[in-house]
Amino acid sequence: MCSIFGIFGLQPGDDRQALRRQALEQSQRQRHRGPDWSGVYVDAQAILVHERLAIVDPAGGSQPLLSEDGGLALAVNGEIYNHRELKQELVQPYAFQTGSDCEVINALYRECEAAGTGPAGFLNRLNGIFAFALWDKARGRAVIARDPIGVVPLYWGHDKQGRLCVASEMKSLADTCADVAQFPPGHWYDSATGELSRYYQQPWRDYDAVQGVEVSTEALREAFEAAVHRQLMTDVPYGVLLSGGLDSSLVAAVAARYARRRIEDGDQSEAWWPRLHSFAIGLKGSPDLAAAQVAAEMLGTVHHGFEYTFEEGLDALPEVIRHIETYDVTTIRASTPMFLLARRIKAMGVKMVLSGEGSDEIFGGYLYFHKAPNAREFHEELVRKLDALNNYDCLRANKSMMAWGVEPRVPFLDREFLDVAMRMDARHKMVDMASGRIEKAVLREAFEGYLPKDILWRQKEQFSDGVGYGWIDGLKAHAEAQVSDRELAAADKRFPYNPPQTKEAYYYRSLFEQFYPTPAAAETVPGGKSIACSSPAAIAWDASFAALADPSGRAVAGVHAQALAG
Repeated sequence: MCSIFGIFGLQPGDDRQALRRQALEQSQRQRHRGPDWSGVYVDAQAILVHERLAIVDPAGGSQPLLSEDGGLALAVNGEIYNHRELKQELVQPYAFQTGSDCEVINALYRECEAAGTGPAGFLNRLNGIFAFALWDKARGRAVIARDPIGVVPLYWGHDKQGRLCVASEMKSLADTCADVAQFPPGHWYDSATGELSRYYQQPWRDYDAVQGVEVSTEALREAFEAAVHRQLMTDVPYGVLLSGGLDSSLVAAVAARYARRRIEDGDQSEAWWPRLHSFAIGLKGSPDLAAAQVAAEMLGTVHHGFEYTFEEGLDALPEVIRHIETYDVTTIRASTPMFLLARRIKAMGVKMVLSGEGSDEIFGGYLYFHKAPNAREFHEELVRKLDALNNYDCLRANKSMMAWGVEPRVPFLDREFLDVAMRMDARHKMVDMASGRIEKAVLREAFEGYLPKDILWRQKEQFSDGVGYGWIDGLKAHAEAQVSDRELAAADKRFPYNPPQTKEAYYYRSLFEQFYPTPAAAETVPGGKSIACSSPAAIAWDASFAALADPSGRAVAGVHAQALAG
């Protein structure tokens, strides 16, 4: 994974050398994402800059990727896991210039243009995480696209001269594009028509398409195993994030089964790094550190459990907010220990990790799903949560890890696994307290025997809680000392858009404003709270969620306990 930066729509009178220097400076702001190499492409109408984190074909594969005739220039941030299969399916020959997994995008674009089908056709064939900008020199056309869920970040806007600019992170555009915004996941933009179009629209989004559909636990398990196997594609040292909870433990357990063989040559040779390393972080005595150690011993990973102090986390907060580009309370709480962990991982020479994001959104793992009245509403809420992932968990995992040049991959959000797990009737995912069927029971049942029962059936703990309850309590106490009652009462005057409701939220918003003071930057963070209790569905299911201001999993669990007792 890397970073991309692009300027499109240059005019004959533009000073290209000055714009090239400007593009390099703006791209440099996100070089933490790609510290290994920088590449620049300049054309009469376009400039592309790429900051590379070399994961596949580290000796070659530098970007922007050019076609043999120089007619196409491509800058990609991401991984295409099915690139080998896509190359084999090509109808017309293409002269690949590198071993990069991403170069297949150029080949597919050429093929689709020759067939007259357009980019939407090949975008739906890509299984990967990506954001890219492709320049077709002959047509004077830019094609920009982002992966279906938005695992990889992408922003766009226009400079004062009206030129279109794109970047992996907002920090590269915020001071030059007054209209900076997130590029929506699952969409592509065509500069030739000026149209932004959705390419990713799966039938399972509609409950009527999945009602009555059963997916066996064997099919679910095999689909996830295949997803993890695909995402072990790497030519550099890698590991897994292991909190000791269900999701990260399943990722680690499956990865451990494939770690000894090299995925890139079809499991024919021994892996270059056959021992699987796992990583965890928490305050001293945290639940996650203890649970991760148990899981690691059972799985046989080379485990690294790191402790951090509250003061170290507090010191990192401003830099965390600068990197993750949000003021959302839950995201910041969870991003800070992840940011600190990424720095430790980077120091050990590891450049890629697998992580467990997405499972709760697919299977209804959040505690408020206990209150879902029926399968239709349960399923519709899952779709809503998946649509929001790019603003929260995906943003947290990607930006907090990539702040140190460590690439996170998320097998639960693998496109093929999603299609299997989301086509299941949601009644199979629902909680039944009367029978003792807890959240994500169908996933747990699919992996019976993979993990000890105390891990396989461990109830969900939010990452920001699991690293140690003192972390959240300390943050709230610190914010209480920093923000006065009068400041909070006037929050809507200082922050008209999305005004903070708590002192902790006010404190984070103030730090965000120091780095990103423009109205457009504030508007890249969705209005309202990200916490489960603020979901319209959650409030409809149980009115007590409406009054819940704190996003800690403990607070949500308390509401459940009260409701169940009543």
